[in-house]
Amino acid sequence: MPLIKKLSVRLQNHPKRLIYPDGEDIRVIKAARQFATRKLGVPILVGDKDAIVARASENDVRLDGIKVVTPRDSDDFEILLKIMSGLPVFRDIGASQLQSMAAQPLYYALLMLATNRCDAMVTGASTSTVNSLRPIFQIISRQKGVSTASSMMIVSTGIEGLGIDGDLFMSDCGVVADPTQDQLCDIAITTATLAGNITLARPKIAMLSFVTKTPNPKNPSVLKVKAATALVHSKIISERLDMEVDGELQVDAALRPDVAAQKGLSSSVAGHANVLIFPDLNSGNITSKMLQSVSSTIRCYGQILTGLVKPVGEISRGATEDDIFGTSVVVGAQAVDRRFLSIEEML
Repeated sequence: MPLIKKLSVRLQNHPKRLIYPDGEDIRVIKAARQFATRKLGVPILVGDKDAIVARASENDVRLDGIKVVTPRDSDDFEILLKIMSGLPVFRDIGASQLQSMAAQPLYYALLMLATNRCDAMVTGASTSTVNSLRPIFQIISRQKGVSTASSMMIVSTGIEGLGIDGDLFMSDCGVVADPTQDQLCDIAITTATLAGNITLARPKIAMLSFVTKTPNPKNPSVLKVKAATALVHSKIISERLDMEVDGELQVDAALRPDVAAQKGLSSSVAGHANVLIFPDLNSGNITSKMLQSVSSTIRCYGQILTGLVKPVGEISRGATEDDIFGTSVVVGAQAVDRRFLSIEEML
């Protein structure tokens, strides 16, 4: 069963509240309509209510089952403003400026998410990544023991035998430009943990490089990946994590059993990886954008931010309605507590 369909079934059993700061964007309105129609939860569109209603009407999109909120007019605004003023990062900001910030859809949505007034958020449809990430990292805390937040792209290839039922989980494709070996370790662990929680399958992490298992590497990038692989392996053992890792691996050796065999690789990861960790943002972002651009059959969902205490999707401004809907399903499913899943949902 395709990942988005499988996660949709999970959300039908455990509906969630999804908030969208880009509520006036017609692609977001249509994605929210899909989310509500399929009974996955309650979408919350944030923006100018009149503009959202008009945009929906112009495009024949019904708003029943969808909550529409203008920040300043909401019942929660003053409460959220007070909470915002108490956060250390905003304490030196004047009252007037702070009020203006809280009225911005992104800040308002993040405050809603941080205070459990919704369960997950999808943003980025009309905002650059840089302008989205700064408020997110100001308000949403990192998970305990995690120093580096990053981002994951889910690539649904439809290719049987590849990844987890055709799905690959790739990081970092949007946040950390040149991660250190310690940051790569964080990225690998948080990405694999999220992939495992979403799919309920065992993550197999490939630490990617432009070479495979070089005996005496000299290149700084290869040395970094080699060291990061050792750190991930050590953490898996010390924390008894249900995941595997191998590296440094070229991407064909990570994904193709025949190539792994030709190169004499015998680990359970080589040729069977489902989590791909890139050595830097150049390689990760270029790969994800290329896949989105060259194939009409491959679907990409994300970025999904990893290492945060709340589920957040930070999509591209070029995202389609279906991309936004798919990302919504992923972060919604991320908010479902695994302890409450039925046997049928876990199969």
